[in-house]
Parts: sequence; structure tokens; C-alpha cells
Amino acid sequence: MKEIYFAALLAVTASAATAQTMATGDQITASIAGNTVQGSMLAAGAYTEFYQADGVIKGADYTGKWTVKDDQMCFDYGEGASCWSVRLDGDDVTWVKDGVDDGTGTIVSGNANKY
Repeated sequence: MKEIYFAALLAVTASAATAQTMATGDQITASIAGNTVQGSMLAAGAYTEFYQADGVIKGADYTGKWTVKDDQMCFDYGEGASCWSVRLDGDDVTWVKDGVDDGTGTIVSGNANKY
């Protein structure tokens, strides 16, 4: 019985910790705007993007738009916006889609690749 109680307590604690670590819209903007993020998404693979403060995304050979809405970062590459929740830990970013970690990245100051 103690094991079941302990497992339930761990599950509740882990869920609360995950919920507490999601960034707010203001935190996302403060961390991302004017900086580069490089990392990998589960479905799309490696990426490096510069997020201009005016909402423009610049990649190696493409552009897009980014916004923050309802504490999520939204990306639009010309096919409609898709949004992710964001977990920040220093310079580390985790992109969370529908409660599942969907990619990671590292924030690099400024336009590191001169896009």
C-alpha cells in the first residue's frame, strides 16, 4: 500500500513540476526575441533560426513569422501558424506540443549565423 501511495504522490508532484516550468508569454519573448535558437525537432530534424524582435524568422534559406499567443510561441512559414508551449532552463529550450516534448534547442545571443 505504501508503494501505491508513493507512486501516486510522485505522479502528482511530477505533473505539478512540469506545469510550473512552462514559460509565460513574457518570458518567451524576453528569451527568444533578438536571438538565435539552434536544436532539433522530432518530426523535422535540425534547425537554426534567428527570431527578430519584429516577429520575422530567418533561417539559412527561408523566412517566416513568429508570435507569442496565450503563453505559446507560434510559427508561420506560410502555411498557417502552429504553436508550442515552451519550457526554459537557462539557455535550453524545450518545445512542448499537446503536453509532449517535441523538440529542443539552445538559445545563442543575437544573430549568430548572420541571417
